Amino acid sequence: MPKIFFITTAIDYTNSPPHIGHAYEKVLADVIARYHRLKGEKVFFLTGVDQHGQKVQQSAAKAGTPPSEFVKEITQKFIDLWKKLGVRYDEWAETTSDRHKKVVQGILQRLFDAGQIYKDKQAGYYSVRQEQFLTDKERGPDGQFGPEWGEVEFREEENYYFKLSQHKEWLLRYLEERKDAVIPDFRQTELRNAVGRLSGDLCISRPKSRLDWGIELPFDKNFVTYVWFDALTNYISFAGYDPGLSTLKSQPSTFRDKWPALQIIGKDILVPAHGIYWLIMLHAIGFLDEQMPQLLVHGWWNLGGAKMSKSAGNIIDPFVLVDKYGADALRYYLMSDIATGKDADFSEERLIATCDSDLANVIGNLVNRTLNMVIRYRDGRITHVKDKDLAPGGPGSVELQKLVEVEAPRSLEVYTQEMTSFQITKAAGMAVNLGLYGNGIVEVTAPWRLAKDSSQDRRLDSVLYHLVELVRVIAILISPLLPRAAHGIFDQLNWRMDLSGKDERFALVDAEWGRLPHGHVVGKPVPLFPRIEAD
Repeated sequence: MPKIFFITTAIDYTNSPPHIGHAYEKVLADVIARYHRLKGEKVFFLTGVDQHGQKVQQSAAKAGTPPSEFVKEITQKFIDLWKKLGVRYDEWAETTSDRHKKVVQGILQRLFDAGQIYKDKQAGYYSVRQEQFLTDKERGPDGQFGPEWGEVEFREEENYYFKLSQHKEWLLRYLEERKDAVIPDFRQTELRNAVGRLSGDLCISRPKSRLDWGIELPFDKNFVTYVWFDALTNYISFAGYDPGLSTLKSQPSTFRDKWPALQIIGKDILVPAHGIYWLIMLHAIGFLDEQMPQLLVHGWWNLGGAKMSKSAGNIIDPFVLVDKYGADALRYYLMSDIATGKDADFSEERLIATCDSDLANVIGNLVNRTLNMVIRYRDGRITHVKDKDLAPGGPGSVELQKLVEVEAPRSLEVYTQEMTSFQITKAAGMAVNLGLYGNGIVEVTAPWRLAKDSSQDRRLDSVLYHLVELVRVIAILISPLLPRAAHGIFDQLNWRMDLSGKDERFALVDAEWGRLPHGHVVGKPVPLFPRIEAD
């Protein structure tokens, strides 16, 4: 069976409703997944929610609701948002599910039996927010624990520990040998430095006396699993991993055909969770170096230069933005105004300006005016005129030749390169550039003038064919970013109507120039990107 492109995102923590950062991460993953489907690959896109942990238990108690009901309500908000944004995933992970519990307990038992987990007593300072014990390395220059740790309290209790430090040298070697283990490369450097400072083992349990909202340890019913050891396992538990089989080779083909995955995470959970805990967990249960997932680390959306947070009261609600501007506008802004891996400042004014300039003024304008001219001058029917049938040197002849021989193939090549390297902003720019070029052709050739001169009939047909074909290619290129708009363009082109509304309608191989047949009849234009009026 051919390899499946497996992409997964960090699962969302159900202690509070989704914010713009969640929306960005899921849209980014959705765009990458759709691009691989566009290339003709089979894709397995996994996302979901992390429902356990002390903070969830505390929030549920504060709300006077059982934890199971508390997380159910917030989980639904995430599901509703992904539907609104057109995020198409193939599997949904909930860490309270029985299949996940079975895998987590199976892995814990294997590690315990292998002597990788032991029981010990610990006394120290504990971060309630991060749900972990802190060391002196976490103290600031003033000797205090910084605000990023939230409430910190002194605790003394007995727990189970995973021999994390035993695998430190392996992880350092792995990161040295695999240069693209983490993308972008400066994040890999950051991780390598963090691993170099690693000392001590990982506490992987919490006593039920203070936390019972979690997965019970299979070898001690008085403890539940630490939330990170539970949550991280979702990446394999919902992909079909069997903890009873010790090697990847012995795993069922349904899992082997997917793994390893591209995992999309925020920069705040690279260290230590995904970059240290998760990779070492996989190594400890028998995953080889070449079977490690690749980590694509994205930055934060800030507001006025400051990180968004519930405590600061500067959270942007994506539901409000979708209702106000539409899913396509929000998807486009989130993908076009930030470089993958870096931070950006969220600006509603920028959202409006970007969507108006790129979508309404460029792509939408080209689609609308092109179809209007085909209907007005040719009753909706396009004619494919060969170059030899045209008089040389006519209006736009140079521009049309350059479009076919240079602009379209170059844009497709760059688009493919940028999408492959996850630079979505630059890839989106290729579709906009083609739209600008197409609008330039309209101005140079002035079809409204050609229509008044019967001797220019063939040239008018050629111009209109090139413009309609350009619109078709642009629709293919924007389909991963703006699937609804891409379907709208194909509907108006009256193209591949048998697959209307289905992702299979778009294929990268169809971006080859000249696929529209002679005599094809287009449909009526409907504005896809109306200009946004600022409040």
